Amino acid sequence: MTVGVQISACIITRDEADRIGPCLASLDVVDEIVVVDSGSTDRTREICAAHGARVIENAWPGHVAQKNHAIEQATHDWVLCVDADERLSDELRAAVRTFKASEPTHAGYAFNRHTEYLGRWIDHCGWYPQWRVRLFDRRRGKWGGTNPHDRVEVDGATGRLDGDLHHHTYRSLRDHVRTIDNFTTIAAEERHAAGKRFSPLAMLIGSAWRTFRIYVLRLGFLDGIPGLILAGMAGYYVFLKHAKLYELERRARTEDAR
Repeated sequence: MTVGVQISACIITRDEADRIGPCLASLDVVDEIVVVDSGSTDRTREICAAHGARVIENAWPGHVAQKNHAIEQATHDWVLCVDADERLSDELRAAVRTFKASEPTHAGYAFNRHTEYLGRWIDHCGWYPQWRVRLFDRRRGKWGGTNPHDRVEVDGATGRLDGDLHHHTYRSLRDHVRTIDNFTTIAAEERHAAGKRFSPLAMLIGSAWRTFRIYVLRLGFLDGIPGLILAGMAGYYVFLKHAKLYELERRARTEDAR
């Protein structure tokens, strides 16, 4: 069937064998799936290949660089970028089919991401609605932001497609804590490299404010215990990021004194 637009789906992976399958299955609306893997030790690459994906191995250069590398490997200029823990809902898949048969009027299109956390769909906490540009013309856009918090940046207007992008974040609380540990290390290193200095006031006020904003101002209390945990984890993230920046500064001073 002739379509107006052909789309390459782009995913970056590492050890995602336990959840990549449903993600790939929801991408039956695209014309190509490109997976860039950074050294999986489980069956991630085999599962992707079995779903017809083109699997490319590339050493980890950082979130932004890896995602840009993935879209560079795509055959088609329109790319749909998802993470291994995300799936297109039936409504969103239908919207993508409609888009493919149309003439694009924007440089990119946002999806409304709906996140499941600890067995509950989060409807508040600033997590829903949460619009993210995930379908875009790579000739007019790319991944930007600061590691590990990447985002799509396009040259031109963006539109929206109906339907949710289901996000099954964190396998467990242990996985959440492990991710925070990893991401705060990256964030602190980025801040240190940019010349930003540690501030105890920013650490204390920033972490308390983040928790209050998510739980009270963004109505996280309406999401029950998962909302409370999310708010606390968000504050912990800010606190740990600043603590690691302090550690980096202390280490640098010690090395300079030698």
